[in-house]
Amino acid sequence: MFFSRYGELKKVLVLISFVCLFLLYQYGRSIWYPEMIKFTGKQTVAEVIEKLEVEVKQELTPLFLAKGISFPPKNLSLIAFKDSKELEVWASNEDKIFQLITSYNVKAASGVLGPKLIEGDKQVPEGLYKIEGFNPNSSYHLSMKLNYPNAFDLRHAKNEGRASPGTNIFIHGRAASIGCLAMGDPVIENLFYLVHATGLSNTQVIISPTNPSLNELSIPNGSPVWVGDLYKDIVNEYSTVTKNLVSSLKCNNSSYS
Repeated sequence: MFFSRYGELKKVLVLISFVCLFLLYQYGRSIWYPEMIKFTGKQTVAEVIEKLEVEVKQELTPLFLAKGISFPPKNLSLIAFKDSKELEVWASNEDKIFQLITSYNVKAASGVLGPKLIEGDKQVPEGLYKIEGFNPNSSYHLSMKLNYPNAFDLRHAKNEGRASPGTNIFIHGRAASIGCLAMGDPVIENLFYLVHATGLSNTQVIISPTNPSLNELSIPNGSPVWVGDLYKDIVNEYSTVTKNLVSSLKCNNSSYS
């Protein structure tokens, strides 16, 4: 009887240990990964790009050429929809006539619909952003840093006395996120290479609560008054990229007043 119970207890302890290790691997990378790279050594952006080049080119080039867009493209727009957890890749030649190249599922994105307001609210921002840098040694495989808070975010934070609107918002790998867009490792490799090849100055990121072609951008209850202006900017820029007329989009203009 004793040995039988001991055997059962041992199995339970092994299972618990396995679960703990999995959780640590999945959600505790910010703890153990920096220690690991002290031994393995940091990699540079150039080294990552060299590693990814052949495979990513083989996968993406046919997608671009099928839409009549060169690879790498002259202009790139990444459009994320928070409600459907989807990120669309739009690109153009020098004529700036954008084509939808492909779309990816967002593996994880915390928070609810509505803009990010303060540090720690776990919100994914909404608005028009640029990518300002690459991290080839991210705890989330690879990452690209957004310029949140941008000038629009900072202006309204200052007006409302919000001293800490948040920072360090990334598009990154893995499948866990607090305020960022987690794309999974294979997808972030594609995006990392694509944005690098296109150039930061030629890449924009639009984060919308929903797809303006399908749904109204309804202002969440309790939102600041300026969210209406923000949603107008999102719809207008989305329309510019997709070449849809603003009037044809399903946006409730009365809700922005």
